[in-house]
Amino acid sequence: MDKRKALGRGFQALMPDMDSDSNTANILTAQTSASVHMLSVDEIIPGRYQPRSAFKQEKLDELISSIKEKGVVQPVLVRRTDAGYELIAGERRLRAVKALGLKTMPAIIKDVDDLNAMEMALIENLQREDLNPIEEAHAYQRLNQEFHFTQEQIAQAIGRDRASVANTLRLLNLPDKIQLLVSDDIIQMGHARALLAVPDAQRQMRLCEKIINKGLSVREVEHMVRPHAQQRRQKPYGVTQDPHTQAVEEELEKILGTKISIHHRKKRGKIIIDYFSLDDLNRIIEIIKK
Repeated sequence: MDKRKALGRGFQALMPDMDSDSNTANILTAQTSASVHMLSVDEIIPGRYQPRSAFKQEKLDELISSIKEKGVVQPVLVRRTDAGYELIAGERRLRAVKALGLKTMPAIIKDVDDLNAMEMALIENLQREDLNPIEEAHAYQRLNQEFHFTQEQIAQAIGRDRASVANTLRLLNLPDKIQLLVSDDIIQMGHARALLAVPDAQRQMRLCEKIINKGLSVREVEHMVRPHAQQRRQKPYGVTQDPHTQAVEEELEKILGTKISIHHRKKRGKIIIDYFSLDDLNRIIEIIKK
């Protein structure tokens, strides 16, 4: 399957009756127009492409109370497998129904491949704003590693800009402990992004402790890490950067979505392009080839 042609097909598969140019549709609209089947809860198995890893008990309890009073208002989305029906979207609803001891629940059955199953699961959670930044980053990483999507293709598939995808993926370069703090909403994504400017994990952890203990704002952290960022941008050979060279650097950074360093000396010089992983390097090469 051509990944470029596959982009957005998960969304369109959710909404087959809608104009493919529509950008305002949502999954609930699609589900109300599709055929709903009552499936045995025991036949529904967990989805392999569920992007969420954290389920807050408070939110789950609210959903359990709602279903107990009104029933399952919105069907889950599943696909047929040899083992039964694999869940694509609606894990919290399934957990709530199981907690209530219900035997059946409404579901919409879609015949889709792995790629579209993951895309549907990701889109639904993003629309509901249910994913934390680390969960989003891992979902993007799976699209890249398992389906070989570039960052540009991921951005097109989920309706976001490429810079947003790149910045979210960079969070996975942080230590696991800091990623967990972001997942638990103890520090904000802005804090985490600022910490990426710090050169080593130990310093990142020490600064993270200050963020928590002193309640530092994102702006305060950005100010604290600025010396580290400026140190990274220092030019070797004692070369002073002129405004024109700096402007070219900034323009290239916008195009390639990464840090660029230009070292110019009289009639010659070099351009240094930073990348954060082999996947990021491949992304940059693809942009350059265009």
